[in-house]
Amino acid sequence: MSEETNRIKLKVFRTNYNKSAPSYFDEFDVTVKRWTTVLDALLDAKSYSDSSIGIRYSCRMASCGSCGMKINGKPRLACYTKISELNDQTIVCEPLPNFPHIRDLVTDFTQFFTQHKKIEPYVHNEDVPNEIAENDELVEFKQTPEEVDKYLQFSYCIKCGLCYSACPTVATDSKFPGPQALSQAYRYLADTRDDGSSKRFRIIDERHGIWRCHFAGSCSHVCPKGVDPALGIQLLKGHLMGVSKNDKKIASIRSKDE
Repeated sequence: MSEETNRIKLKVFRTNYNKSAPSYFDEFDVTVKRWTTVLDALLDAKSYSDSSIGIRYSCRMASCGSCGMKINGKPRLACYTKISELNDQTIVCEPLPNFPHIRDLVTDFTQFFTQHKKIEPYVHNEDVPNEIAENDELVEFKQTPEEVDKYLQFSYCIKCGLCYSACPTVATDSKFPGPQALSQAYRYLADTRDDGSSKRFRIIDERHGIWRCHFAGSCSHVCPKGVDPALGIQLLKGHLMGVSKNDKKIASIRSKDE
């Protein structure tokens, strides 16, 4: 696509689950340029063609994770996906799979955040003196750059839900925590400031927990921030089986020749 303007067809999934009307696709002709994102195209259609299009967005810079949707068959962030990169004159926007739908492209994240909160995604540390904890005073726990590197990759998660929507296990087991929650459990396991791993293990080491993951890898394939949830889950499994080293180093990928 050149820098000159181009026209594409934007197909938007439309439905309202509070009404009995059937779902359908609306089509819009949108003028785009080389740098136009899918979110830009949707907002153009919403501003100049149909203001009733239901869409969730906020930061427009792939930080908030609000604009996740299925674009041309793949879960993506609309603000992070350029029309020119799709190499298609027809852009199809649908709501994320594995989430209850609310209206058009808007989905319900209640269960997703419930699973996230379930693994207690914050630092547990019993070394804080009672007199400090009772007064809500700030406490500093220093870490070396090497210690930070052990969990930094997994801290980049923006909770966009793309990995959750792409997970085949989530699609078949509503009680499965999902790749986002499980990778965050590893994020705190690898954090030297945290001592709550045994509590989290009891939460995820059960019938519908971490062992339901079959390592399809689709979660890492769609992650826009390079978190690699599949890697975090496999490292977490290693700790649960007692095969990982105590120094909590992130595993290195080995080639077949090694």
